[in-house]
Amino acid sequence: MASPMEHPAPETAVYEAIDALVDYAGRHLDLDPRNADWIRNRIFALFGLSSYRPTGATAGEDDQDSPAPDALLARLRDALESAGLSDHDDWPAVEDEVMGILTADPARIADAFAEVEGAYDGMAAMRWLYDHCVSNTYVKKSQLDRNPRFESHGIVVTINRVKPEFRNMKKAAAGNAVAGGYPQCTICHENEGFAGRNKRTLRTVPVTLGGEDWFWQFSPYGYFSQHGICVNREHTPMHVDRDTFVHLLDFVDRFPGYFLGCNAALPRIGGSVLAHDHYQGGGEILPMLKAPAWATLHLDAHPDAVVEILNWPGTAVRVVSPSRGTIVEVSDLIRRAWIDYNNPDLDIVSHDANGNRQSALSPSAIRTDRGYEMNLIFRNNAVSDAFPEGVFHAHPEFWPIKQEPIGLIEAQGLFILPGRLVDQLGRVEDSIAEDRPLPDDMAEFRMIRDEIAAILSANAAAGPDGAYGREAIRAAVRDELGSVCERILGNTAVFKNKALTLGFLESLGFMQHAGGVAGSIAADDSGTERS
Repeated sequence: MASPMEHPAPETAVYEAIDALVDYAGRHLDLDPRNADWIRNRIFALFGLSSYRPTGATAGEDDQDSPAPDALLARLRDALESAGLSDHDDWPAVEDEVMGILTADPARIADAFAEVEGAYDGMAAMRWLYDHCVSNTYVKKSQLDRNPRFESHGIVVTINRVKPEFRNMKKAAAGNAVAGGYPQCTICHENEGFAGRNKRTLRTVPVTLGGEDWFWQFSPYGYFSQHGICVNREHTPMHVDRDTFVHLLDFVDRFPGYFLGCNAALPRIGGSVLAHDHYQGGGEILPMLKAPAWATLHLDAHPDAVVEILNWPGTAVRVVSPSRGTIVEVSDLIRRAWIDYNNPDLDIVSHDANGNRQSALSPSAIRTDRGYEMNLIFRNNAVSDAFPEGVFHAHPEFWPIKQEPIGLIEAQGLFILPGRLVDQLGRVEDSIAEDRPLPDDMAEFRMIRDEIAAILSANAAAGPDGAYGREAIRAAVRDELGSVCERILGNTAVFKNKALTLGFLESLGFMQHAGGVAGSIAADDSGTERS
């Protein structure tokens, strides 16, 4: 190790950066001042530092209200590289280790969460935890905020620059596998603080669902506001049954500002981690949860409930009641009927030739001023010669935009498109702006380009010289992406028109309210958005 006299400036910069981060932890991570020297020494040990003199460096006025210490960490990274104590390739693990040291231990986090919840309520505790997870860099909010996001065709479209693209379930499963068998999967509780996956900053809080031990954690690369997962403490396979509805209601009772839902527990139509039971939710009301009713029905056995067929591209219904018990009974009635429903004329077959189940429900719960609302999405993962990736999967013409399975979040109207589209759609824009065909390596986008050109033509967007401006082209691209996502949801619909959904529910004894379809909604599937 070089003496301080040989490299005074570089090591001084390292100490200044560390002092600033310790100050930041005192401001944003509830670091007890009595622990400051202990924490500082643990960071020194990472780099073999032993010549410290207090520098007086602080997080700075500009960083006092910063949600994440990005600038401070960049300062430390540069100082370490200049001092020869780290290099660029090591940085993600180094950052995770430093911030893991600065973050309070899991028990203290859980105790603080309970203290906030006791003083205020569950939502206040969740907001505190989320802010903490942003401040300790587990939630990569600064990266998430750079992802393109817009609304089109009633759908929220995002392009995720960070999330890897898994074009089939085998790749997705491989991407979530854990070599060596510990932890058993990427969402097991044993990941908390696990260095092998840079999870030193991960913090969870306990949740009780249906009398069972679960836990909540926020997603580092969340798809929407305060996106997180609720995970069974036991490593047990995904499933949807009567207890699932109880679990979801338990959660929204404790955290009424969040929704919580469950992927269909089958390959090709659900999440990529089917080996471990978990739910997804958070603080954003997704488009489907706001969708209007196309028709409203009731069941004599449960007069305190209504069931709404949603005016939505996928096949979905909503059970509404002030009674938890009624929500569970009616939702499970629909679930049991759907998973064994067969209609070969519609390509709906509940089991494959080997007896494997193909139909499932994907439920999502939320509380509103109407009481409890349980949204039920009908899914089926059958394949055919024409559609080997799934009859009710995105059709091949849309794969340039989205080939991954459509899970709970996208089925509810928030699409997560792959980061490669930033460059690819830029090339499509260039071809239109420069009035030239797409190159051969972009051949799969020719349909998309033609449809964008048709949108521009229909909007009479050309300038006096017949050319299209960049802003007009980008608006047409956003229009096209929304249209493609809407059509993909139509691909996933098991009933291709709502009259078929109505017929299915009527076969279970549900009856339309007087007047047929709800309010003045016409039979052409149009509707008005509910408040």
